Amino acid sequence: MRAILRLLPLALVGLLTACDPNQVYEKNTDLKSPAGDPYVWAVQDKPTFEFEIQDTTQRYDVYFNVRNASAYEYYNLYVKHTLLGPDGKPMSRLLHQMLLLDPQTGEPRGNGTGDIYDHQFLALPNQRFPLAGQYKIMLEQYMRQDQLPGIMAVGVRVAKHSAGK
Repeated sequence: MRAILRLLPLALVGLLTACDPNQVYEKNTDLKSPAGDPYVWAVQDKPTFEFEIQDTTQRYDVYFNVRNASAYEYYNLYVKHTLLGPDGKPMSRLLHQMLLLDPQTGEPRGNGTGDIYDHQFLALPNQRFPLAGQYKIMLEQYMRQDQLPGIMAVGVRVAKHSAGK
């Protein structure tokens, strides 16, 4: 039963995004330590996501997805991304700070059920992809801690940019 409750928020997010005609790509990766401990983001674990861009005239919004347990010890999460173009050349490398909890109150942000919270952060708004083809984006945790417990999964979502947002 507990496993079903843990999967429920992911299923709801999947249902909601499946109805989004602007979505181009979305994938999430569950994290575990090198020793196999679940819900640990090891500093050497750098999930990489590959997505295809065909329309180079369109602008896109790139989001980072984060799922954390309430046992996560910090209010924020630093993530560094590296975006590579189809030619293998780096397009951008940035450090992002994501607030998972309210720094003042400690209240969780994001959508949650029980002790699990899902977040979606707009990381690269109005992004231009100049070449058609396969792009890669690599995420790495940047919290100065080799093993970061409480981060359950990370992911990337790419959607067509809409001017009204």
